[in-house]
Amino acid sequence: MKHRVFTVLCFAAVCAACEVVKEKEAWQLVWEENFDGTSFDASRWSKIPRGTSDWNNYMSDFDSCYRVADGQLILRGLRNEFLPDDTAGFLTGGLYTRNKAGFGHGRIEIRAMLGRATGAWPAFWLLPFDNTPWPDGGEIDIMERLNGESIAYQTVHSPYTYRLNIREPPQGATGTIDPDGYNVYAVELYADSLSFYINGAHTFTYPRIETDREGQFPFDREFYLLLDMQLGGSWVGRVEPADLPVEMHIDWVKFYKK
Repeated sequence: MKHRVFTVLCFAAVCAACEVVKEKEAWQLVWEENFDGTSFDASRWSKIPRGTSDWNNYMSDFDSCYRVADGQLILRGLRNEFLPDDTAGFLTGGLYTRNKAGFGHGRIEIRAMLGRATGAWPAFWLLPFDNTPWPDGGEIDIMERLNGESIAYQTVHSPYTYRLNIREPPQGATGTIDPDGYNVYAVELYADSLSFYINGAHTFTYPRIETDREGQFPFDREFYLLLDMQLGGSWVGRVEPADLPVEMHIDWVKFYKK
């Protein structure tokens, strides 16, 4: 009897070990950015230009909005006290991989620390690599954080959720973060679903469903990645100048495939 129990326990231990190995082998790192050196890699990243939307109306190529040091990318939001010919009240920094690096089926992880400020709206997100107009190509928000909240938002946008305003299945969720420390934000992209995580905890999955309505799942494609420090807008609200400058520290970006 003791011999039989021992055999069973050994078999269970071997199975458990195999599961651990299987889990470790499930993802393979194929692309990473550790922000080594003193500047970002221009073959991978470009500064995000200014636009007319809430999220990009303060974007600037001003050097003080960007810094790479100690293995970190630092993106800043500033009061504009430096560029007299620029009428914007604030300046923000952002990088993207548009036309340089695309990400399809796989898992993207970003480790970062987000600064607190009234009106701060940092974000990590994905847009179609083929530049399909919004919202037809979809938008995947890996992380958005407002002011100094202890939660982060993870959301998808598409013609189905935006034009038709259909929210079933649910298009987003929130997860708890360390508001003053580093957190890891992730999304897994599959042909039939998107799954979101914060610090390894699953927050929600957005599935492809059977429907005759347009644009429910435009996410089976390649996307480029945006990392940006945003200020103000209709969602986050007013900016408090006394809270600035505000900084976001990005430790690394990793992309895995199975």
